[in-house]
Amino acid sequence: MFLPQEIIRRKRNGEALTTAEIQFFVNGIADNSISEGQIAAFAMATYFNDMNMEERIAITSAMRDSGEVLSWDAMQLDGPIVDKHSTGGVGDVISLMLGPMVAACGGYVPMISGRGLGHTGGTLDKLDAIPGYQTTIDNALFRKVVQDSGVAIVGQSANLAPADKRFYGVRDITATVESIPLITASILSKKLAAGLEALVMDVKSGSGAFMPTYEQSVELAKSIVSVANGAGCKTSALITDMNQVLASSAGNAVEVREAVRFLTGEYRNPRLFEVTMSLCVEMLVSANLATDSVDARAKLQAVLDNGKAAEIFGRMVTGLGGPTDFVENHAKHLESTDIIRPVYAAEAGYLQTMDARGFGMAVVAMGGGRRVATDQIDYAVGLSEIAPLGLKLDSTTPVAMVHARSDEQFEAAKAEILQSIQIGSEAPAASADVYQQIRLTDV
Repeated sequence: MFLPQEIIRRKRNGEALTTAEIQFFVNGIADNSISEGQIAAFAMATYFNDMNMEERIAITSAMRDSGEVLSWDAMQLDGPIVDKHSTGGVGDVISLMLGPMVAACGGYVPMISGRGLGHTGGTLDKLDAIPGYQTTIDNALFRKVVQDSGVAIVGQSANLAPADKRFYGVRDITATVESIPLITASILSKKLAAGLEALVMDVKSGSGAFMPTYEQSVELAKSIVSVANGAGCKTSALITDMNQVLASSAGNAVEVREAVRFLTGEYRNPRLFEVTMSLCVEMLVSANLATDSVDARAKLQAVLDNGKAAEIFGRMVTGLGGPTDFVENHAKHLESTDIIRPVYAAEAGYLQTMDARGFGMAVVAMGGGRRVATDQIDYAVGLSEIAPLGLKLDSTTPVAMVHARSDEQFEAAKAEILQSIQIGSEAPAASADVYQQIRLTDV
């Protein structure tokens, strides 16, 4: 029999905990036998004293096993169970295209996503912009939509990794979120509870990313790859750029609109296309759905060109309660604002730098994101036609179009955007969209 305070004391003193001690503590988080104060103390002790790889695998596995772990064996699906997770950014709408693209190539993608908090947008908030779409469903419907469509993007149900939900709630209010082992366990416990065979991580780096430095992004990616593989799920990671807004839009309805246009081929932002394709390629190769990256790219381009990926997206939307004609008539179904106005730079010149976080906060300030978890979201507000770095701006080429509810909202967003950019007489050097690939052999 273990005592919670003894486990906390050992971690406070910098000692390594045993798998049994960690399992006991996590079980206590799940069944409420361990208090919030004890969870907070444990989180702070871990924040300062870290965890070795065995501890990280133990806490991730225990949190995964604190609730239901989905098994897909009985459904006899004719393809692998694969998924992608992003650490979040501004204009990161990749999941909405990636899931259908991979499903169209033979994978099954049971994607459990999250909501936005702070400057980063949440995939579930984007999907909530679609009338009728249900992001909170039971496991029976989740399985059915995955089986019928090949992909379902939904929220975490109460019986998947419940220890994580309680643990994260305490970390959020005790300044212990930024702990690599605890971030690793929080991300992976939910993903691994979905019964995955392969996972690809998209770890963002740059001004709009969750991890503030490139070194920390690499550290997190290596931790996730090591722990996930140690817990039995084949996992790799890409470090991708977040020094500018990823898509041409930031918000909820505006990003869904861009995702549909991407899938149908109407418009594809080049950076968004490259990062999406790179992640999809890694998923297909990891899941043995393609022989190599060249084969994978060809297969993915084919399902975009022949409309299969767009069709699967539409099938998923319908299966989860959305309109049956969403892909064809998305403009009719998505809410929009009365005010859509351009923001011009104060002087002509090349867009040299962008604080992507500032663009995200401009959306939050208009009501398109949350400052605290209980905030209500206005799905229509946001930014579109966001200029990429290196574009020459003048009195006819705007930095972005602002979708606002009022003149006051527009002016506030305009001020935030203009504070977040630098204009110069020369174009900046081009930077990579994907910085690094990390596999188990790299850690």
